[in-house]
Amino acid sequence: MFKTYRAKLAGIYILTEMLPSFILGNVVFLFILLMFQVLRLSDFLINKGVPLSLLLQITMYMLVSFLPACIPISLLFSILLTLGRMSSDSEIIAFKASGLNLWHILAPTITFSLVIALTSVYISFYAAPWGNRAFEILINRLSNTKAAANLQEGTFAEGYFDLVIYAGKVNNRQGLLEDVFIYDERDPSNPITIISEEGKLVEADPDFPGRGVTLRLLNGNIHKNSEKNYAKVDFQTYDISLSNASADAIMEKSPPSLTLDDIRLGLNNPLTKEEQRHSLLVEFHKRLSLAAACLVFGLLGVGVGTITNRRSVRSSGLVVSLVIMVLYWVIYISGDSLAREGSLPVWLAMWMANIIFAAFGVWAFKRAW
Repeated sequence: MFKTYRAKLAGIYILTEMLPSFILGNVVFLFILLMFQVLRLSDFLINKGVPLSLLLQITMYMLVSFLPACIPISLLFSILLTLGRMSSDSEIIAFKASGLNLWHILAPTITFSLVIALTSVYISFYAAPWGNRAFEILINRLSNTKAAANLQEGTFAEGYFDLVIYAGKVNNRQGLLEDVFIYDERDPSNPITIISEEGKLVEADPDFPGRGVTLRLLNGNIHKNSEKNYAKVDFQTYDISLSNASADAIMEKSPPSLTLDDIRLGLNNPLTKEEQRHSLLVEFHKRLSLAAACLVFGLLGVGVGTITNRRSVRSSGLVVSLVIMVLYWVIYISGDSLAREGSLPVWLAMWMANIIFAAFGVWAFKRAW
């Protein structure tokens, strides 16, 4: 009875130790992944004039799409950090002296890993695809919204929304143009020439960037010249609707943007081509195996975290986590390539990393025992 009570207290203690470090691990690893996107984000802010609020929105979508990769390594980090600290402080020896063993450490760890794994399944199949899809659509719309960033002062831009545009001065950040000359041949039977003192790109709906982008011209005139007559029309304000066929068309979802429902629908659809069916199957096992890695790392973390009592373990949780994750990721990516090439069955290729590390985790646990 007392042993059961001590086991419950030990489990609660271990869980309360793991949770803060798990949250910390996610923050650290998300920040590391985000650092690889700094140049891209800086380009949006500096060169394309994207507002800070919109840049934060892009960053949020990125972070959500990064979560499936960060969660397993953050879990491993939290386990190694917690058990490493307990080992270096001789708390594990105290557990054993009180009649507890590694099974009492493994139980709360696997329970915590299982909860995180189930959460990771949802994030991998729903939250991350949502973030990735929202990111794709927003970037695609920004190609319209910040179209002036592609214009160069004193240069004729051809094929620009089927227009030829010349501007004496260009303010890319604010989307402002001066001394504008436009040749509009979107209607081949009735081409027009437009000359204007100023121009500005205007969003029809700021809440949906890229929808209804308009080039508003001020103080100019329109020249129409046909075989029979010539006409000139002066204006104070003239709007030209800009559209990009590839941007305005309904974007097809990329594989990372597919939800579980999308994957199931594609696999069950008899009209789905075999190549697409194979790609969907790879995507399904790819995400499921990455979520299941949480359970594998739970077992591995207990084995590695308690295998030694040296104080160096306490400070090396991050390093050990990174080393293990790099090795895991190399095998995982290799399996993905083998699965897409058809060199191995999809399930075997995508679960190969989990099988290898689960075997190593069992070996480490037995040695610690």
